[in-house]
Amino acid sequence: MSDGTSTPRPRVGNRYEIGELLGRGGMADVRKGNDVRLGRIVAIKQLRTDLAADSTFQARFRREAQAAASLNHPAIVSVYDTGEERSTDASGVAQPYIVMEYVAGRTLRDIVREGRKILPERALEITSGILGALDYSHRAGIVHRDIKPANVMLTQSGDVKVMDFGIARAVADSSTMTQTAAVVGTAQYLSPEQARGETVDSRSDVYSTGCLLYELLTGRPPFVGESPVSVAYQHVREEAAPPSTLESDLPPEVDAIVMKALAKPIPERYQSAAAMRADIERYLAGKPVTAPAVLATDPEDDPDPGTEATSLFATSAETEERRSNRFPLILLALGILALLAAAAYFGPRLLSTTPEQSSVPSVVNLSRAKAESAIEEAVLTARIEGREPSVDVAKGSVLAQDPDPLTLLPPGSEVDLTLSTGDPDVVVPFVLGDDKAAAAQELRDQALRVRLRREDSDSPTNSVVRSDPAAGETVPNGSLVTLFWAAGPTEVPNVVGLQESRATRVLQRAGFEVDVVPDSDTVATRGQVLQQSPEAGSGQPQGTLVILRVSVYEEPPPSPPPPPSEPPSQSPSPSESPSESPSESPSPSPSESPSESPSASPSASPSP
Repeated sequence: MSDGTSTPRPRVGNRYEIGELLGRGGMADVRKGNDVRLGRIVAIKQLRTDLAADSTFQARFRREAQAAASLNHPAIVSVYDTGEERSTDASGVAQPYIVMEYVAGRTLRDIVREGRKILPERALEITSGILGALDYSHRAGIVHRDIKPANVMLTQSGDVKVMDFGIARAVADSSTMTQTAAVVGTAQYLSPEQARGETVDSRSDVYSTGCLLYELLTGRPPFVGESPVSVAYQHVREEAAPPSTLESDLPPEVDAIVMKALAKPIPERYQSAAAMRADIERYLAGKPVTAPAVLATDPEDDPDPGTEATSLFATSAETEERRSNRFPLILLALGILALLAAAAYFGPRLLSTTPEQSSVPSVVNLSRAKAESAIEEAVLTARIEGREPSVDVAKGSVLAQDPDPLTLLPPGSEVDLTLSTGDPDVVVPFVLGDDKAAAAQELRDQALRVRLRREDSDSPTNSVVRSDPAAGETVPNGSLVTLFWAAGPTEVPNVVGLQESRATRVLQRAGFEVDVVPDSDTVATRGQVLQQSPEAGSGQPQGTLVILRVSVYEEPPPSPPPPPSEPPSQSPSPSESPSESPSESPSPSPSESPSESPSASPSASPSP
């Protein structure tokens, strides 16, 4: 019975979970994966274990993965990461892997195999998208060398996505026509120079794109055969029938575009993916194309390439008869070609009007001075067309050139150069209110330098209150951004017991407002702070009003002393009785004789 737990999926790089198989090629397997760090679906391509043991394949896979990762174009499947992981089997070899953009869609091979008819205009639009991706890669110095319907996807919205940049190069560098199934499977799209084993350039991709367009228009490649060798022979020696011989409703302009892309002599072919794309765009816009018109052919005189003409060893009498009937025409055509070649060779030398042409050197990723020197050595003139940012090309080096390398130009012609301005500008992210540590890390992830500064603020402690430069401003990559973080609410100082003037100064220095309430009842020194609100030690925002209760008590004045008492009177008042004043002289009593009172008045003596 299951315990309810699921078996963890294997990972590579300790980050990417490997899921179901999406596709298998001659060199690598592609599986659906999950980036557990970013939470997105990816595609993971791993070199096969039997090839991973070969150091040559490992080195080429790794080198080409790095080259593909440098391409950043909407029509090219993006490469996110590369690395290597030990295989889980007994060999234990290191398997290189590439983590790519997962594209929800279908390959052109699947669409063509369904037998669904693709309208010519839609086929040209798809091809234009492929050529746009190739033009970008060619400017970066990368030749795909394996353009085929299986390497082109259409998204659910109908956009083109080109895959497998660089991997075909690794196979082609070390394989013959019969060594791997990958090469055999793509023989129908080989350019003549690839089939001959010669050095190829961007014009080989143009030929392969012409084969792909041919198949989109007609439902089959231009050459088919019983073996890859017979197909390669046709690419080298035989001319393809115009698409209109298989689809009669195709206009002559489409025949002209396809047949110019399939021209076997490289100088007669489109000289760049951009040139072929421009011709397609001209046709879609209703304008004349630059490709020469294709001469009408009789289908009876042009056998189906899928029958006798596709075999290297067809010897039937019917085939020999047709060849003998065409022999005079072939001789006539060869004679005309010989005359034209002689005229092209001797004409300029006789008339001295057409100078020899110079091959455009490849100068992408070179410094401006080296690029201009290389162009001058080719007897051409360098012209700075513009400047664009780039994360891959150093500042001041060549980001792109026009025309492409190996293009032939008259001496003195201009080669337009686009210089890199270095890393692109960065928009300062919005981190206001975030924790200072998290905000600083977010800015560093954007390739910005960070400086933290403390600032008095009412915001929560350690939160970012502002940045310099401000959020939303565009700054150069690697610029310094100062983050100001809040110190948080301030504690109210304790000022109880201080004099009013000193307490006010202390609170104002701490950022608080002060209001005084007088208290005349409490016995305390006048001007002394008796109480404060909010209380001391509480955290309060800057500018909070602190109310102080201050003593204005005054002592009452001292009481006056009592008045002194009055002295006693010297003579008694008439109302006073004799007994109440013993100190007064007594009146003579009746028993006393007058002689006993010498002080008696004379009136007291008897009258005569």
